[in-house]
Amino acid sequence: MPTDPYTWIEQSLATIQRANWYRSPQTLEGRPGPVVRIDRRELINFASNDYLGLAGDDRLIQAAVDATQEFGTGSTGARLLSGHRPPHRQLELAISALKQTEDALVFSSGYLANLGAIAALAGKRDLILSDQYNHSSLKNGAQLSGAAIVEYRHCDILDLKTQLQQHRQHHRRCLILTDTVFSMDGDICQLPALLDLAEEFSCMLLVDEAHATGVFGATGAGCVEHFGCTGRSLIQMGTLSKALGSLGGYVAGKAPVIDFLRNRAPSWVYTTGLSPADTAAALAAVGIVKIEPQRRAKLWQNVADLKQQLLDSGIIPISQESPIVCLPVPDAGAVLAVAQQLKASGIFAAAVRPPTVPVSRIRITVMATHEPAHIQQLVGALRHLNWVRTCAKPLSVGWVSASVTHHTPH
Repeated sequence: MPTDPYTWIEQSLATIQRANWYRSPQTLEGRPGPVVRIDRRELINFASNDYLGLAGDDRLIQAAVDATQEFGTGSTGARLLSGHRPPHRQLELAISALKQTEDALVFSSGYLANLGAIAALAGKRDLILSDQYNHSSLKNGAQLSGAAIVEYRHCDILDLKTQLQQHRQHHRRCLILTDTVFSMDGDICQLPALLDLAEEFSCMLLVDEAHATGVFGATGAGCVEHFGCTGRSLIQMGTLSKALGSLGGYVAGKAPVIDFLRNRAPSWVYTTGLSPADTAAALAAVGIVKIEPQRRAKLWQNVADLKQQLLDSGIIPISQESPIVCLPVPDAGAVLAVAQQLKASGIFAAAVRPPTVPVSRIRITVMATHEPAHIQQLVGALRHLNWVRTCAKPLSVGWVSASVTHHTPH
């Protein structure tokens, strides 16, 4: 007798639930912001990547409404076949101006940007060297390309150089991939040293600025600007869905690179263009980033205040380099319990578990729109958890080397 070919799915779901790995989204009511409503309760939001607080900004909303009224709700097809609207190109030019590159290309998501760019830039005769903590989209783009893939130890420049010395000569082209800000630990890559190695070994370098765009740098251009590397030879990818408060992704770089991707990146060529509303909202956000540096200054002041209060309370965060603050928890069951205790104290924070990371953690993200009272309430809630006193401090010392970020969603 034939057997049900889908039985394995229910068995797999049961295994996921037994391991406390089962996940489902929580419903948030109303606009994004530092305070959200979940189950008719107001909670202080430390689970958002809306670093500058723009996702609920009236100017972005109005830009999206105006674009919808003028251009409709959808782009109706792939841009090469169906054409695009003026805001699409305006956004690309605005991104290239922010990044100080020759051109840029906007994709329908950050994940698609990495998949398409990497698959177009490398092939079966090529080598990809990837930081072991890279985002899932970077890793899957590398696999899609068909290139030989070698992972180097996280942010380990000496290991990367060793891998280049061993493997580079055997391949036609080489592409180095890295996040600039690693989304599950909050640390940042050693970009100047990576660029030096890329030049020494004749490699392309693609950096994922998803969590850096709008946040790092004197003008909010990202870690490339932060490290003084603007104008050097590299390819920059980023998202429109975090600090820019909209949806989509981009790749920025030299004009020939962008023109090549426009013709060869499969996730751009064969995908419907970004909606007019999302495009216009992102365009408005880029403009705000340029004219309101005080948002970025307030974000970094909030980051400094939170980390100082955590240290004063004896809580040592994993990283102190970005608005992402992570606190390790022994296991998946415990991190779920901690998240529930925080919710009972009025705090919404992300409980991150395997397989996203190998070691569970509470992931806290800071926004420019958080008020001092929000940060004080978070620290007070953490201080009263038994988990913090018994686990957070000893686990955090040297712990960062044990984590990965293979599956986190952009």
